[in-house]
Amino acid sequence: MTDTRGQQPSYETYSGPLPGERAGAQQQGGPYHPPQAYGAPAPGGQAGGTLGGQTGAGAVRRPRTGASTTPRTRKARLRVAKADPWSVMKVSFLLSIALGICTVVAAAVLWMVMDAMGVFSTVGGTISEATGSNESNGFDLQSFLSLPRVLMFTSVIAVIDVVLMTALATLGAFIYNLSAGFVGGVELTLAEDE
Repeated sequence: MTDTRGQQPSYETYSGPLPGERAGAQQQGGPYHPPQAYGAPAPGGQAGGTLGGQTGAGAVRRPRTGASTTPRTRKARLRVAKADPWSVMKVSFLLSIALGICTVVAAAVLWMVMDAMGVFSTVGGTISEATGSNESNGFDLQSFLSLPRVLMFTSVIAVIDVVLMTALATLGAFIYNLSAGFVGGVELTLAEDE
């Protein structure tokens, strides 16, 4: 069998560019430096090029000054798919306790203000005259609306309020979860200012 390819170059003495290399990389005589987007600064610390940064390979792009940037507002549309009944019950219980305490304190302060203004004595005197007779003195409003009785009545109302608000909020969470399964829940649009 005879070789018909002719004289082949010796690969040991080949000095051309290898596949994947740039042809001019070996001719520069030094290490390869990738091209730079901005020119290197001059030795004096000032960037090379002219004022606009348009000329030459050493030109530097300068940032625009005076350009007004308006702040972007990022928005996200979210959907409340489910309300956890246990967490709703805990939060509503604490809020209803706080509301009950505020109710008792407000009733006590209101009673003290009305007593200091003399409302109970004036209205009580009028009622006792209207309901009184020769045998009895009539209805005594001041003893009926005493501070301990008012605070006890307000405390009973606050305890009933705590139980009812907690139960209704938990039931509302169950009803919301059922309705959110059909219609998808409440959609909220949240915005974030930058």
